[in-house]
Amino acid sequence: MSKAKLNARSIIESSNIAFGTSGARGLVVDFTHNVCAAFAHAFLQVTSDNFEFKKVALAIDNRPSSYQIAQACAAAIKQHGFDIEYHGVIPTPALAYYAMQNDIPCIMVTGSHIPFDRNGLKFYRPDGEISKEDELAIIGSSFAFSPVEQLPELQINPQGAESYVSRYTSLYDDKILAGKRIGIYEHSSAGRDLYAPLFQELGAEVISLGRSDEFVPIDTEAVSEEDRLLAQGWAEQFKLDAIFSTDGDGDRPLVSDETGNWLRGDILGLLTADELGIDALAIPVSCNTAVELSSKFKSVTRTKIGSPYVIAEFNSLANRYSTVAGFEANGGFLLASDLTINGKHLGSLPTRDAVLPALMLLAASRNKKISELVDQLPQRFTWSDRVKDFPSEKSKKIISEALVSPEQLLTKLGLASVKCVNIDQTDGVRITLDSSDIFHLRPSGNAPELRCYAEASAEIKAKEYVEQILHKIITLN
Repeated sequence: MSKAKLNARSIIESSNIAFGTSGARGLVVDFTHNVCAAFAHAFLQVTSDNFEFKKVALAIDNRPSSYQIAQACAAAIKQHGFDIEYHGVIPTPALAYYAMQNDIPCIMVTGSHIPFDRNGLKFYRPDGEISKEDELAIIGSSFAFSPVEQLPELQINPQGAESYVSRYTSLYDDKILAGKRIGIYEHSSAGRDLYAPLFQELGAEVISLGRSDEFVPIDTEAVSEEDRLLAQGWAEQFKLDAIFSTDGDGDRPLVSDETGNWLRGDILGLLTADELGIDALAIPVSCNTAVELSSKFKSVTRTKIGSPYVIAEFNSLANRYSTVAGFEANGGFLLASDLTINGKHLGSLPTRDAVLPALMLLAASRNKKISELVDQLPQRFTWSDRVKDFPSEKSKKIISEALVSPEQLLTKLGLASVKCVNIDQTDGVRITLDSSDIFHLRPSGNAPELRCYAEASAEIKAKEYVEQILHKIITLN
């Protein structure tokens, strides 16, 4: 007697797994086999309504839980009637690029930078990232499926990794990075086995650093003091020109200058877009205002935080400008237009990527130090951090109260000596002060956290804002 069918919508609604700014996230214990299958089936149903395909690509990060989640997704893919291409542990942009090149959808099992007791799923249609409308369709899908009873063993296809590396190494006939000493902070990044060969093929001398057998949840927007000191020590010890690293799934870069100081992701994005000759940008509201102040771009549009919102602006910009791109404060760079680099074709990749910004920064610093490139930009400095395990209800209350009375919020945060001159409600609450300094509060879309961003004319001042504001919030709540 066959078992009763499960309803994807019912399983997802009761799963505690939810879409945030980048994919569906939740605790590992909540990613049961049938929950994974429900998401996979719903995604395939929604995607097959608009695209024709016969196979689905699948890959994972280095989290201990990722392989079994991939197996459950693979069981659903097979049950849905599609073939499976499993690419093992590779960066999210590598999987997305391969899938887009082959006109097939893909699923990436990753929790990105969040702690290893959590995980997630990222979904890509054959033409790129799913939209917020797709997310709603997925969680609303009533697709009926049989329970997962057996997990398939998955055989690795190396083509995803190979095509990603060749995307960049094929741009240059000469050894463009010859003479560069680059440290690769490998930790547990999904791309750690690809980066050294890639940069070496382009002529760099590479030193592998910090490889870890345990998962390291690096957040490129809130780099730990330990990682700051590590980078500075490595830069001095090995006489490096730069250090390259990423978050867990390799879509957000972390790049340092020659002294081991990590560049903020939006400054890296600014320098990358300038080197690429981009006309128009879409960036989240949290990015450094140096982007506009630099006067390097014909248009800069600001969006809510999250790559789907950035991508949603691309079509409008592409109708008016020749070259379009976007980047986030976390450093992920999204290329919306095909470009010609060094006489070679570089196809668009409208999803967060870590290698392109690192490569373009190194190309831009052929004849000068990275720190010199940064010093030539408008001197606006940002800082960010977060309060972990902070209920979203409390975050939303703080945001609501700030919108009603920003003056009262400033007083609570110990900032009564300054005044609010502008409030931006694009995502959370972003307050510009009469000193031209800025602070921004928003609940994380991926975890129960409250994020704080600040911008000022000096980095120490931006850091002081974040530390003071988060301390007051913790004390008052």
